[in-house]
Amino acid sequence: MGRRSWRRVAAALALAAGALFTTPAAATATASVTLEAAYTSGLENGWVLVERYKDNSTGFQAETYPPDGRGDQTGQTRRLFGDIARPHSSRFLLYHAPGWQTGAKSTPVLLVHGANQNADLAWANPNARGSYGCGQASCPTTGLMQHLTGQGYKVFAIGFPHVTGDGHYWAEQIHDAVARIRAKTGAAQVDVIGWSKGAFNARMYVSSLRKPWGTAYAGGVRKLILVGGPNKGFDWGYRHGWTHDFAIFPECGGSLNAPAPHTQMVCYGLWRNHPELSYEGDAYPGSDDMLYRWDDVYPLPTTEQDWYTTYYGGTGFYTVGRGIQWAIDRGSLVRPLIDAGTPSSVPVYQLCGNMPDMALLHNEHTGPSDGAVFVASCTAGDGIENRAATATLPLNHLKLGWSATAMTQIAAWLG
Repeated sequence: MGRRSWRRVAAALALAAGALFTTPAAATATASVTLEAAYTSGLENGWVLVERYKDNSTGFQAETYPPDGRGDQTGQTRRLFGDIARPHSSRFLLYHAPGWQTGAKSTPVLLVHGANQNADLAWANPNARGSYGCGQASCPTTGLMQHLTGQGYKVFAIGFPHVTGDGHYWAEQIHDAVARIRAKTGAAQVDVIGWSKGAFNARMYVSSLRKPWGTAYAGGVRKLILVGGPNKGFDWGYRHGWTHDFAIFPECGGSLNAPAPHTQMVCYGLWRNHPELSYEGDAYPGSDDMLYRWDDVYPLPTTEQDWYTTYYGGTGFYTVGRGIQWAIDRGSLVRPLIDAGTPSSVPVYQLCGNMPDMALLHNEHTGPSDGAVFVASCTAGDGIENRAATATLPLNHLKLGWSATAMTQIAAWLG
């Protein structure tokens, strides 16, 4: 595949992201959370209010970003973070949809986006990044936010500062968002819908999988809907030899903001060294969280270059890396999440896809999947105490958040 094609791949997966006028509210604090600014004018994609908050816990530390800028915030999201490309991990955004005060449904909804996304792209405008950014060549300009708002739901969404950030940070900020929504609406509970990494971290929140400084779950969720969630992890990045590296290593034409399974790779006849863009670096902590081995269930594709050394570690013909087990030992949270269990008071719904046809991407093809997450992982019930319903649709991972059939299923579960 040529350099231009890999750039299109990067555009398809780098799912992060007018004048924007700020109405800075006087900075106010509720418990450990401070309201820093409120934006009401010039907002894109249908939002009517966006607030920026800071969690004052000393547990939040500055995270590492890829040095070449590929993980930086851009566009509207950057402006909402105070025109800061690399916001501190303690900040987060709370988006308000039309009708957030007047919707007829009594239980408000919080939407939690996944890695390399933002609230605009994930929920309000799947076309925010243009063609191929939504899992197909042509993308719609409205999404689940508008769908639920039109049915009378009070809809909110969270936006995270680091688009592949530490799952413990995301889980704590989901707690913060739920608390703010309950205070704003007077609702006793909130329905939470998480997509991909957002599903994993929302499950961490209700399971009280936290650091010592984190907040234990205290009953704020009525229903938890996991969309394309890697409930038993995934090993997609390690299963396919050097294939994913082409979209990541800059000397090979890559610019994708995702971790490579290798620290070194041959591009155009020369060895290139990029540990900072790999699972062995520090810029992708939220990706480490979700790693899990599936090689005992689905055989590895032995025809893909450097397949063995990529997965198990070592020096291949064109690559060098320590393998998936090293990365899992470094920080996977899959087994701790399963062991923590979800509370019986929270019914959990799992929406999954089984169509690996994400355009321009090397889809997961070694077992039934949505192109990124195995169906068996998405539908896994391990550690889920109150498993309310599971549905698998003929959709790929990127369509699960906005396809009409997916949105209809989600609304039906919300009730």
